[in-house]
Amino acid sequence: MSTGQAILERPAAGLVRGAKTLLASPLLLKTAAGIVLLGAWEAVVRAFAPAYVAKPIGIARVFLEVVSDGPFLAAAGATLWAVVKGLLIAITLGLAVGLAMGRLTVVERGLRYYVNSLFATPMIAILPLVTLWFGYNADARLAVIVFAAFFSIAVNTCDGARSVPLDYLEVARSFRARPLSTLLDIVLPSSLPYLIAGMRLAAGRALVGAVVAEFFISIPGLGYYILFNSRTFKHNEAFVAVIALVIVGVSFEAMLNWITRRYLPWARRD
Repeated sequence: MSTGQAILERPAAGLVRGAKTLLASPLLLKTAAGIVLLGAWEAVVRAFAPAYVAKPIGIARVFLEVVSDGPFLAAAGATLWAVVKGLLIAITLGLAVGLAMGRLTVVERGLRYYVNSLFATPMIAILPLVTLWFGYNADARLAVIVFAAFFSIAVNTCDGARSVPLDYLEVARSFRARPLSTLLDIVLPSSLPYLIAGMRLAAGRALVGAVVAEFFISIPGLGYYILFNSRTFKHNEAFVAVIALVIVGVSFEAMLNWITRRYLPWARRD
């Protein structure tokens, strides 16, 4: 190989290595995939769908206007506050029931079948019953959120309480630890990774439950905002509310990941 050929091939090799590095970048691949999907969405809607169907450019055009609009902010506040309250209730009840099922055989045998059965029940199937019990108001939405979130937390907490290493419990017995101390100092910390996994599932189910309840009951919230704007052919505005729900779900997931890295390093998932 001549010296000239070697000089010409060096920049080409550098370009190849640079291209491989860029293609191996997760951020670049995610960005490229998102651009392709948005471009395909825009092209398909422009070519085949009516003018009122949501398009990426139309959503971007109305986004700032919608998120600064009073009715949208009120709807978002109503839905998110209901989800926060429902999750707090579900975590409290699910933690208590899950720990009892995980550490007391009698409770586990008595409740496991019913908890698993209700966990598998579609939440929309109970909406007519909930409206009969609570009426067509915010209480019904809160009940649906609690129902949707409770069982994920109870089942995961139960599994976590049952998975505590026996060595830990034997050491506690050898030091004559009281049952409450064993529960709070050994069982509960060992169950935290399972509890957080249950909270991840519960948060998503709680958001879905809130939106479905607002669809069905027609009370103020993001679900009703989406339904109303869809029926009035304002699909771009409706999709902004969908994006808001996605942002809330992703933010909650990011918060749980930070808590896991910061306070539960032994449970970190790489």
